[in-house]
Amino acid sequence: MAEGAIRIEQLAERFGISVMTVHRDLDELENRGLIRKNRGVATATSTALVESSDVYRSGRQLMEKEAIAQAALEFIEPGQAIILDDSTTTLRLVPHLRDRTPLTVITNTLTIINELRGMNGVSLLALGGQYYNWCSAFMGRMTTEATASLRADILFMSTSAITDDIAFHQTQETVDVKRAMFDAAAKRILLADHTKFEKRALHAMLSLERFDAVIVDARTDSKHIARLRDKGVHVLVARRHTRQ
Repeated sequence: MAEGAIRIEQLAERFGISVMTVHRDLDELENRGLIRKNRGVATATSTALVESSDVYRSGRQLMEKEAIAQAALEFIEPGQAIILDDSTTTLRLVPHLRDRTPLTVITNTLTIINELRGMNGVSLLALGGQYYNWCSAFMGRMTTEATASLRADILFMSTSAITDDIAFHQTQETVDVKRAMFDAAAKRILLADHTKFEKRALHAMLSLERFDAVIVDARTDSKHIARLRDKGVHVLVARRHTRQ
């Protein structure tokens, strides 16, 4: 997780164990969706076809995600029903929700469910389905059908990549759930740190023009911000000095 990618021989040398033992351990981690093995290299980073695990993503761009989360908090009012997707950026919003209670929180994400289950003033509505360990979330037809039966005030979601001002993701299952969440909310807020503009993913999800607001961090290239605003997208730049 710290290196992003490392050769298997280096792991064996670092921990003083055999290459065979490293392979066995990495096979277990790969089965859990945490890493991938390819040609003697173990990697936790994402590709255009495979998203990295939530364990890896949760340790990246922490300051930027925190600033975005605090900016997103300003959209929430007590008494609302809000939807939170399975992104690690949205996860940074969760500890701040106690400042906006009472709230109804709808989510398909086990990590968020565990964070919120003991929070006073939060009515928790969990969306079930098939569980995917790599994102700590439930997805599939059960999830989308349950989501379609709800109507929330506001959705907070992120994306793996932004290409041609369209949000993309590596897996169709994730796209299906996020689109269902989008359709179930009256207001939709996209949370996207600057690295999303540098990545690519396979499946188109939603045009940024369809969101009520797009919150980015201060390291986002000004050309992206200007272009989106020219298209009429409501872009907010989260500053690190926002609410502590």
